[in-house]
Amino acid sequence: MSIKKMIQEHPNVGADFNETLAEAVRHAMYCAAICNSCADACSAEDGDMSACIRLCTDCSDICTATYRVATRRTAGNVAVIQAQLRACITACEQCAGECAKHDNDHCRRCAQMCRECADDCLKALNNMAQAA
Repeated sequence: MSIKKMIQEHPNVGADFNETLAEAVRHAMYCAAICNSCADACSAEDGDMSACIRLCTDCSDICTATYRVATRRTAGNVAVIQAQLRACITACEQCAGECAKHDNDHCRRCAQMCRECADDCLKALNNMAQAA
């Protein structure tokens, strides 16, 4: 199943399909799941991982809100989508920065996913600004 196809097939989208926004939605969905998993894995690590758990959890929640808001196309609220993309970029950058400090596979994977998600959200934000 493709989230891009789902967005594209929305009756209010038609020729107004935004490929960069659809890619940001896809990555936000994955990032939410990976950050959630990383937070759980961090809770099983030795040492104080509280900052990492907090940032991963925040990032997961913000990515979830981002993909949910950005997939709603009826009476689209561009200002809210743009604000949510900005919040997602910030959360992903902070989470990636924290996860990069840790020497374990789950944090490395999480940092990579967060960087990819932030990049795609920035591309979508820039594309939306150009289209306006």
